[in-house]
Amino acid sequence: MDKLVEIKNKGAHNLIYPFEIIPEPGKMLKIEDGVYWVRMRLPFVLDHINLWVLSDDDGWTVIDTGVASAEIKENWRQCFSEDMEAKKVKKVIVTHLHPDHIGLAGWINKKFSAPLFMSRTDYLMCRVLVSDTGKEAPIEGKKLYRSAGFSEGDLDIYSERFGGFGAAISKLPESYNRLKDRDIITIGKYDWEIVVGSGHCPEHLCLYNKELKIFISGDQVLPRITSNVSVFPTEPLSNPLEDWIDSCKYIKKRVPNDVLVLPSHNEPFRGLHERLDRLIDGHEKNLDRLLELCNEPKKAVEVFSVLFKRKITKDLLLMATGESIAHLNCLLSRGLVNSEKDEKGMIIYTKI
Repeated sequence: MDKLVEIKNKGAHNLIYPFEIIPEPGKMLKIEDGVYWVRMRLPFVLDHINLWVLSDDDGWTVIDTGVASAEIKENWRQCFSEDMEAKKVKKVIVTHLHPDHIGLAGWINKKFSAPLFMSRTDYLMCRVLVSDTGKEAPIEGKKLYRSAGFSEGDLDIYSERFGGFGAAISKLPESYNRLKDRDIITIGKYDWEIVVGSGHCPEHLCLYNKELKIFISGDQVLPRITSNVSVFPTEPLSNPLEDWIDSCKYIKKRVPNDVLVLPSHNEPFRGLHERLDRLIDGHEKNLDRLLELCNEPKKAVEVFSVLFKRKITKDLLLMATGESIAHLNCLLSRGLVNSEKDEKGMIIYTKI
């Protein structure tokens, strides 16, 4: 558990990546006093996740867990027996409900009798989504994606994938401990302040340590990629993009720029406010381009070109459509476009 070597590696957009080493799966690297970095492989296009282990007196607190896979379980066993010195995990904190973050929370909880801490909304939402395992795709979901412009073949993709959320999540404990915005949780000798964001998920927890000047950002602030912000069939008229933009502004007010940011993907970095400004600016520019595109009537599946640089394949269709609807709903809420259904039930958006 050697301390990472700090270097002045200035990345794109004036972000500084201060560490030259990335931990191997199953190993921990020291970031700061009592703060350790663990990285696990993921079986997705985004092929890794950063997890954080904090010294907690005679044990440890784990922040996020990875998906429920045999490989990541084995990586954790290695951590438990070697770098964590066979000391027990005393708390499990999950930033949000997505499987790469919560996947092994139940497994670690059961192994160590370590209580789970997370936001109320994400805990309950995760329980709901896991309960969909094995069920048929609902009519409401097909209705949303058909109205976005899906063909029958596209709807088959949705039907095939529905109910898969729980496949990478170990059984959650039946109870949890709620964390909410501005709460203080003591871990070892340090206090961590909870900062809540929204948009990527309903109630995303970030942790800020004033003394160490560290901000554990989860997926709420990533240095080189933008987290998915989507509309889903459960709430088709929602406006998560405005929530996301508001959250970026809120975090900028709550957390100073001189922190070291520990994100869930990519590498630790400095330059929080610069990154938040770019995230806001990037979405606002996307909204401007989308508004101009809507000078001509458009369906949600017809706006990918102004929102995404890469070609949207069948594997990315659901995610891209959810993001497109999120941007269109934002324009709707701002009173910049109209929407109406055509004779086939597809929603057409037009600039006012």
